Amino acid sequence: METLYHQTNKQIQEVQSQMGNLERTDRESVHLLENELQARIDQIFTHLERLEILASKEPPNRRQNAKLRVDQLKYDVQHLRTALQNFQHRRYTREAQDREREELLSRTFTTNDADTSIHIDETIQLNTNLHNAHRGMDDLLGSGSSILNGLRDQRSTLKGTHKKMLDVANMLGLSNTVMRLIERRATQDKFIMIGGMLLTCVFMFLVIRYLG
Repeated sequence: METLYHQTNKQIQEVQSQMGNLERTDRESVHLLENELQARIDQIFTHLERLEILASKEPPNRRQNAKLRVDQLKYDVQHLRTALQNFQHRRYTREAQDREREELLSRTFTTNDADTSIHIDETIQLNTNLHNAHRGMDDLLGSGSSILNGLRDQRSTLKGTHKKMLDVANMLGLSNTVMRLIERRATQDKFIMIGGMLLTCVFMFLVIRYLG
């Protein structure tokens, strides 16, 4: 298990490093890098499935720690996948806007379009402003989506960690008072997380309504 764990952890670090190259890669090659990153992320998830099986077969005194280490790797790669999806969404939006702008600029006006050609500069400026507003909304939505995914991932991780803490506590024979304190803290964390998700949704709704 240790060999596969270190190999998977190294792959996650390499993907994190390559993610920084997305913004610097030219438009003709960026989709190749995206495909490579997606393939590596899929491979990491395959390794994690194997690691979960191996962790469940560890001796009882090492099993909980092994599962926690695997959960941390899973948490890291889920964030990488979300970041890649957000980047792809922004790239698709920019490319669509660029195509619309090029079509507008390349339009041929005839003598019957005299009135339209008089206002071409204003139309282009209006179109550019609308695209900028849409891009800002897409960035906000992408950030909000990333935050919500992160909160969901944290909730799943906290639930798993809470269960494992209770298992460890039972093994160590901790008192009922300590057990209740642990459960109360987990409940408080849950309410805090739900409140954060609701505030994020309200913020995104207000931004969309204001910009719209």
